[in-house]
Amino acid sequence: MTIKTLHLENVIKNHTQDMTNKVVAITGTTSGTGFVCARETAKLGGTVLLLNRASQRSESSLQKLKEQVPNGIFDPITCDLQDFESVRKAISEISSKYDAIDVLCNNAGVMALKDQATRDGYDIQMQTNCISHFLLTKDLFPLLKKVRDARVVNHSSMARLGVPLDMKYFGKNNVTLGGDGNEEENSSFSGPRWQRYHQTKLANCAFTYGLKQKLEQNNITNVKSLLAHPGLALTNLRFTTAETGGMDANSPIMSNAQTEEDGALGIIRASMDKEAQSGNFYGPAQWTGYPDLLTPEEILYDPQNIQINWDGCEAAVGKFVF
Repeated sequence: MTIKTLHLENVIKNHTQDMTNKVVAITGTTSGTGFVCARETAKLGGTVLLLNRASQRSESSLQKLKEQVPNGIFDPITCDLQDFESVRKAISEISSKYDAIDVLCNNAGVMALKDQATRDGYDIQMQTNCISHFLLTKDLFPLLKKVRDARVVNHSSMARLGVPLDMKYFGKNNVTLGGDGNEEENSSFSGPRWQRYHQTKLANCAFTYGLKQKLEQNNITNVKSLLAHPGLALTNLRFTTAETGGMDANSPIMSNAQTEEDGALGIIRASMDKEAQSGNFYGPAQWTGYPDLLTPEEILYDPQNIQINWDGCEAAVGKFVF
């Protein structure tokens, strides 16, 4: 059965704007939602910074973007979210090339990986999905402050729902955070791998609403903090987690998924909708569907979750100065 893209044309027509002369930085553009967001942003005239690990995949995806948007402006920036040194080098390169940034779309993510630490000593999922995006936002914030309508867009998922944040998942040099789980747990989206993933997706929500509060406290009105989720979409995540035993890439649940184009529409609205306000949350109301303006669940902006996320990220990468 071929799954058709249902909502892309409508969203582009009704919920975007001319992006000419705007600079949009997006993490994780080699495939999936990030690729689609980069492509559609370039079609609308934006200069798109492609933040990815150096790889054949990133080179191939750049060529594909150029083929699909011949007049598009793309600037590949090497940025490995599993390595703080690489992230800081990317920040330095961006700061040397650009006077300002209009949108930072923290899109990239990994899912249900094995219980392992990065070279920096943090859980691989938490560093990739959350802490490195906090670092990017913190250190690129001076460039965001320079424009009239700047946006920080964070990407969550349906996995945001569950237990509250626990500071142990933000810690350095943990020997273990639950292990890898058994086959039954992994195939049923439960067990320690999925708990670690949940923590990162909830952390991205807490970061969004924590940042919104900090902006308001500092009377910064030209930077918006926004959130999106893709629902259940046919992206490469299902294959990367299957490679290490996290899930079955051909799981029956994926037969109910939507296309990566429809999955990208939450971050597209958050990045480019003319009516977007700080704190807006875009995505399908259920697993699939139109990227509506959603009411965030209370756990997403719970004060304790916000504090844990902020304290954990600052302990890892330094204080966020406004």
